[in-house]
Amino acid sequence: MPSSEGSHSSRAEQNRSDPPRTATDRDEHGYEQRLSTQPAKTSAAAAFALALGVAAFVLAITILLAPIGLVLGILGLILGIIGIRAAKKTGITGKGVAITGLVFSVLAVLIAGTLAIGITTFLNNEGAVNRLEQQIQQLKDKLPDQVDVPTP
Repeated sequence: MPSSEGSHSSRAEQNRSDPPRTATDRDEHGYEQRLSTQPAKTSAAAAFALALGVAAFVLAITILLAPIGLVLGILGLILGIIGIRAAKKTGITGKGVAITGLVFSVLAVLIAGTLAIGITTFLNNEGAVNRLEQQIQQLKDKLPDQVDVPTP
């Protein structure tokens, strides 16, 4: 008669090598559905979309780092779409995570794009640049004589 230890260890080894067990069930329409006993995995693309989307949003609202935020936002958009598609597969979750990443990425792209367009428009407007130069010159004139201001 085998000992209980030997049979227990062989069962553990057998369970490790067996494929995941699935059960079948029928829904209200009579279609067969597989029910897996393993927990679902979150899509890596969805997780990266969220991380890149949040980072891009933060960089976009800092204004000076908006170009980096624009690039990260575009990458977040791509990964968000991939994450949503991956979440449709059986055994993979993360649709909500991917959608959240997608929303942050879209906001980052909109903010960074708006800043880029606004700055470009302002710098190409000769009248606005002239007014800015006049204001800088007026501020220089108000400075005391002791301070040396380098000129470009």
